[in-house]
Amino acid sequence: MAYLHFSGDPVLAPYTDATVVAPARERKASATGLTALEWSVVALAQHDRLSSLREPSALSIALGKVFGRGGRSPTLADPKLEALRRMAVLSWHRGFAVPAEELTAFLRAGFTTDQYETMLASIGAARSRDERAARDKWAVSGL
Repeated sequence: MAYLHFSGDPVLAPYTDATVVAPARERKASATGLTALEWSVVALAQHDRLSSLREPSALSIALGKVFGRGGRSPTLADPKLEALRRMAVLSWHRGFAVPAEELTAFLRAGFTTDQYETMLASIGAARSRDERAARDKWAVSGL
C-alpha cells in the first residue's frame, strides 16, 4: 500500500494535519498468547493423527507409492511452527500427558510455559465443548 504526501497542497491542507499510521503487518503475541498464525496451526493440529509425529516406515512409504498416497508425514517448513504443531497434536490427543522431550523441544523452539498453558486451556475448553455437544446429540436422539 502506498501513501501520497499532500502537505504542500493548499486545497488539501485542512485534511493533511492528521497523522497517518500504517497498519501493523501481524499482531505480536503477548507473553502468554499466540499469534493468529500460531492459533491456526493449533486448530489444524486437531485433525492430525498421532502417527503424523512419527517418520513413516519403509513399508509405509512403499505402500504409499503403490497406492498413490504420500509417504511423507505432514511437517511444517518453519521449525518453530513444527514444534508447535507437534505439541498441539499431542495435546489434542493426550491433554497434559505429553513426553518430556516434546515439551523440551517446544520450549527450545522459543515458546514459553505460559504459552503452553494457554494453548492447553484452549484445547481443553474445545474438547469439553465437543464432548458436551456429542452428549447432547445423543440425548436428543433418545439413544
